[in-house]
Formats: sequence, structure tokens, C-alpha cells
Amino acid sequence: MSKEQMQQVITDFSQFLLVERGLSNNTIQSYQNDLKKAAQYLQSQQINDWNDVDRYTILNFLAHLTNLGQSRTTIGRQVSCLRQFYQYLLRQHRVDDDPMALVTIPKGPRHLPTVLTQEEVRAMLAVPDVNKKMGIRDRAILEVMYATGMRVSELTGLRLNDLHLDVHLVQPRGKGDKERIIPIGEVAEEWLKRYLTEVRAPQLANHPETDYVFLNARAHPLTRQGIWQLIKKTTQAAHIKKDVTPHTLRHSFATHLLENGADLRVVQELLGHSDITTTQIYTHVSQKRLLSVYKDTHPRA
Repeated sequence: MSKEQMQQVITDFSQFLLVERGLSNNTIQSYQNDLKKAAQYLQSQQINDWNDVDRYTILNFLAHLTNLGQSRTTIGRQVSCLRQFYQYLLRQHRVDDDPMALVTIPKGPRHLPTVLTQEEVRAMLAVPDVNKKMGIRDRAILEVMYATGMRVSELTGLRLNDLHLDVHLVQPRGKGDKERIIPIGEVAEEWLKRYLTEVRAPQLANHPETDYVFLNARAHPLTRQGIWQLIKKTTQAAHIKKDVTPHTLRHSFATHLLENGADLRVVQELLGHSDITTTQIYTHVSQKRLLSVYKDTHPRA
């Protein structure tokens, strides 16, 4: 098998992820990048066929990544990618054995996500100048992200027919193009309505029609990068020293729900997690916050 043939196998796998599993382009690109790194390492070891890889080859590759200073998270993602890749190759009868069958990596400490306090969220929401049209848009974006826990890709992909404001619901498309229904709070709904009527509708009077909800100043669909820039700008203006990303609002949404008594299963549904163990990390964040409050307020703590 040549270098080109190894790449063709990666391309075939990517097509499988798109058609059969319905994964997003960003996720598929991540798989492709990981597999290209693996292929480059194999070729440096004079291995030019995916079928010639055994468990020890994989372990040597992981040791190579460790020596390069790759994080445990990155190496774990590579293992997960190769595991799914070889399961696909086995089903396609392209390999005889699965070299990933006995490969494991020790689990490291799980890092708790950055979470904003409710006061910090309020400070961020107060930053946009709502006397300006883009300020109304930015306030609506921040309110919707915090009120729904949407991923940034879900927010940028939100379309008009995903809004069911008459029944106070939104229906974003999550990972794998899966839809879920999320209630939207009264405050976020009011800002969203104000954006749609005062900003978006007049903006499109002189631009081509689009059904994407959030638009940039040129009336084009807002990008992930645009949201990142908004979050960074807003965080700085609110004098928040934490490393805040768009996902931080999602983390804060989940944590604040749990701190105020929400059931873990409900939070799982709202976040669109297929496995509740993914949601359980927020219980650790919430417990950490509860312990802090206890120490600060109990007279004999």
C-alpha cells in the first residue's frame, strides 16, 4: 500500500463518518488530522499499510507523541480516533486484526471546566451598548448562550425555523446533526425578539435574504470566530480575569442549574449529552462551589 493508498483509506473513513454517522465537518476534520499524524509516523517507520500495524506499533506511536510533549488529552483523543478507525477497517475487511484491542492509556486527573459566577455573568451581559444595533445583537447572543447552554456551533447554525418563541422553545442542531428542544428564558427571549425586529429585519432590507438567525455587520451568517471575538472583547470589558471561551457560558449554564436544584438528568437533556457521565463533571464543580459557600458562611467551618 502506497502513501496515497493510506490517505485514500482515511478519505473513505471520513466519508463514512459524514454519511453513516452524520458527524459535523469540524469533527471529521479533527479525525482526519489525527489519522494523518498517525500515517506520517507509520511511514517514518517504513510502515506503509494499515494492516501491518500491531499493538506495539501503536504503543511506540503514543510514546512518540509523549516525547513530543503532547498532552494526555491529545493522546487520549488519538487513541479514541484510532480505535474507531480500526473498528471501521475490520467491518470493511480491510485489516485482519485490530491493534487497538489491547491498547489503553491511564486516566489522568480530570480538569474541571472554567465556570463564571452569576455575578460575572451579569457583568458580561451588561457590557454590550444596547443603544447601538450591534450592541443589541451582542446582548441577544450572550443572553441566548447563557439561557440555553448552546454550543457555539449550534448558535451560529441556528435558523429561523429553529425558533419556536410562541411556546418559548428553541431547537438547535447539536453534534451528529441531532436536534434537541431547549426552553428559552423570558429575558433571553425578549432580547432575541428585539434583535430580530430592530436589527436583523432592517439589516436584510438591503441585503440578500438568509434564514440564519445571527448575522454579522455585512448581513452574513456569524462565524465561530466572530463569537470567540465577542466573548473575548466582552470578558475584557467586564474585567473578568478567567480564561473565558464560548464554552464557558455553556459550563456556567449547567453549573448554575445544578446549584439551584436542577436534576442531573434534566441538565443532561438540556446539554444534549448522550452519556450522563459527561454531565456528571458539573456535579463536581457544583460541589466545589457548595463547599466554598459552606466554608465562607458556616460559623464553625
